[in-house]
Amino acid sequence: MSPAEAPQDPLYEAACEVAEAAGALMDVLEGVSQSTPPRLSALQLRAMVAVRGSPRINLTRLAEVVGATTPATSRLCDRLEAAGLLHRDRADSDRREIVLNLTQHGHRAIDLLSEERCRAVYDILRRVAPEQRQELLNGLRAFVQAVGSGSSSPE
Repeated sequence: MSPAEAPQDPLYEAACEVAEAAGALMDVLEGVSQSTPPRLSALQLRAMVAVRGSPRINLTRLAEVVGATTPATSRLCDRLEAAGLLHRDRADSDRREIVLNLTQHGHRAIDLLSEERCRAVYDILRRVAPEQRQELLNGLRAFVQAVGSGSSSPE
């Protein structure tokens, strides 16, 4: 949709502002990811977080979660395994199935990155007035809830 076709709707304008703010936050988080060893791509990070959240996830399911093909996800796992962040194993129930787990090094890397991201956001939030921080947090909580609830939401 071109700017000329954008609806003249305050909600649409708010959505554009939220998208812009989210882009700024993503830039901060990506900057931390690129400056905190091991430097992980956004896809590698998504994969590691998914494996951490679902230990022994299989390769096919991980591909679905990260939105990549199974061969691309397999290559991604090759790189993570070569870096000592991920371990592949055979499933107990089906020896043909490959399951994935983070190594201790992988867990430490995610912990460190999470801590560094929190510090970066903390440094920015210190420059925001306390009442605005609370409004921001309330708004973000409402946004997360709306994302989780799907299409049924009040207007």
